[in-house]
Amino acid sequence: MTAERLLRLLSLFTVRRCWAGDELAGRLGVTPRTIRRDVERLRDLGYQVHAVPGPHGGYELGAGSGLPPLMLDDDAAVAVAVGLRAVASGEVAGMEEAAARAAAVIERVLPSRLRARVDALRSAVVPLRGAQPDLAPVRPETLALLAIACRDGERLRFGYTDAEGTPSSRNVEPHRLVFTARHWYLVARDLGKGDWRSFRLDRLERPLATGQRSRPADPPDAARFVAEGIAAGAYRYQARVLVAAPADVVAARMPGLGAVIEAVSESACLVISGHRELDVLALYFASLGLPFTPLELPELRERCAELARRLSDAAGAGEPAASVPDI
Repeated sequence: MTAERLLRLLSLFTVRRCWAGDELAGRLGVTPRTIRRDVERLRDLGYQVHAVPGPHGGYELGAGSGLPPLMLDDDAAVAVAVGLRAVASGEVAGMEEAAARAAAVIERVLPSRLRARVDALRSAVVPLRGAQPDLAPVRPETLALLAIACRDGERLRFGYTDAEGTPSSRNVEPHRLVFTARHWYLVARDLGKGDWRSFRLDRLERPLATGQRSRPADPPDAARFVAEGIAAGAYRYQARVLVAAPADVVAARMPGLGAVIEAVSESACLVISGHRELDVLALYFASLGLPFTPLELPELRERCAELARRLSDAAGAGEPAASVPDI
């Protein structure tokens, strides 16, 4: 019980710098005397907990000269381990070796139940190319359950509400989790529909592992499947555009919002994207700052030409479209 209370005490210091002793006692349901003893235990472990005098004083957690033992709850430990492995894989240049060492240390001391969650998330999660996540929140236990089902080939049941607000019940064979710049998706074979679907996790309710094991045949490339679904799904116009730049350069300028990017050479790539408005598509590609050629739709070429004329006129390169009234 003491270790759990110390962990809760540390977590309170992460949300506010200074706490009165009575406040901490009330939050943890103990006496001020117990708080004083717990503060001493933290100090013994190497945490610099300072007593702040005065009417607005209390206890404050400061930085020390050495690294005290880290105390993490289950979700935080899993997040740190997965994040370190992501850095070790090269997502943050120059820190791969240090991150790999740190990840190995943390994974070595994780309880088996948490190690299974870390392994499942690492094997099941796929980032959409170029994604820089600002994700809609998803409960950690939901991510863990879905990731383990993907890894183990265990069927899932859940409630789902589609983009039109229609609720349904789904029974699926899960394959992978994909994150884009905005959302998490589960890529799975829908047994009721008989085909592959991507499910936004913020629309998914009450996921349940059924205990039935089966792996879907011929699974798609999960990241591409999600990107194609976003690009084509609800959009009136879908464009195919040749961009005169390497695929990784274009991906960095089009962060995972639903574009399919395919390299066609070392210096060019094909981009498939969609939108409700042609003008928005034209301006979006123009904003990349890279030469591009619309292949489809023909209307997109026409809109680019029209916008070019308007912009040229606005920049003073052509005759004014109309006289400007005096102001």
